[in-house]
Amino acid sequence: MDIKNRKLFRLTRFVLLKLPAVFRFFALFRKPAKRLLLIKTDAIGDYVIFRNFIEILKKSEKYRDYQIDLLGNKIWRDLNEAYDKQYLNETYFIDNPNSFYEAPLKTLKQGWQLFKKRYEVVLHPTYTRLFMTDGFAALTAAKQIIGYESDNEGIFPRYKKKTDKFYTRLLPLPQENYFEFNRNVFFFETVLGEKIGLKVPYISTNIGTKNGIAILPGAGAFKRGWEGDKFLELIKRLLQQTNEPIFLIGGPSEVRHGEFLMQNLPAGSIENRINKTTLPQLIDTIAGSSLLIANETSAIHMAVATQTPSVCILGGGHFERFAPYPAGTPNTPVCVYEKMPCYYCNWICIYKTEANEPFPCISAVTLENVWEAVLPLIATQQ
Repeated sequence: MDIKNRKLFRLTRFVLLKLPAVFRFFALFRKPAKRLLLIKTDAIGDYVIFRNFIEILKKSEKYRDYQIDLLGNKIWRDLNEAYDKQYLNETYFIDNPNSFYEAPLKTLKQGWQLFKKRYEVVLHPTYTRLFMTDGFAALTAAKQIIGYESDNEGIFPRYKKKTDKFYTRLLPLPQENYFEFNRNVFFFETVLGEKIGLKVPYISTNIGTKNGIAILPGAGAFKRGWEGDKFLELIKRLLQQTNEPIFLIGGPSEVRHGEFLMQNLPAGSIENRINKTTLPQLIDTIAGSSLLIANETSAIHMAVATQTPSVCILGGGHFERFAPYPAGTPNTPVCVYEKMPCYYCNWICIYKTEANEPFPCISAVTLENVWEAVLPLIATQQ
């Protein structure tokens, strides 16, 4: 939390920590509806590896008769509406949860909206819980609120100690379930009391033949992305080695990366599709590609979900949590990395770098290492 207005934050903190008790008191005088709320407000990639469990939940023996609602993030709203709307009764899409910490009235309004729905069950399957989403769960005053014991990456220990009490059940995470998709499997298997055979995320598309190489040159956060000069040299090699079309993909955060590459490549040699597609269209683009090359972003999970071969340029911040995929996973990305002793740092880097430099674990990945991973996956010119 990056708090600038402490007075507003104190008011928001009051809403999150004190009002749930008031809401629970009033809930004693009402009958819960047969209604369940899912809370999932994190990033696009998190949603891609979570979304299949909405269908599983809706078709489960335990909750098939429940109305299922979702509190989600606006950034992936069109993805949810394209693929998962049929399994949900109502959806609430909010800005980044961090935008609420200095907005007590907005927080209260959202909490009151949830309270009025009389939820019987709230499921919060994100392992790295947030103070704000813990508060939203509590403000529902649901009879059952289930989440993970969580780490402290997204919430200060002094607040987590208090918000832990909001939950009627906190699931301890088995050590062997470090990989994020497996965490989702474990959560829903535990809650539903049934085995889930899902091994990877999947997205059904109507794409036929795969053709072309998609390249996503950004990483959301600048310092987690491979250098533009290296992407440039990689594309030049691809142009020499294959006749397949090459196109740049991504969203607003990739715009300047795309501009740099287009300015330094021959006119017409590649196509720039950055910030020109919706999320469902981006998925179709990846599904229709013969290869994706990207930093560790949501695109890598989209490639897995659409059975598209991919090469992932990987740093150490969340190593093995989101990538590499576990050994034996179908259509696993080829991950290129240079492992350092400081891996698993949650992107809290111990090294000082310039603002225009990536983290050392990213810059350590060489062009030759990436090319060695890419070459076996492309159709070379005869």
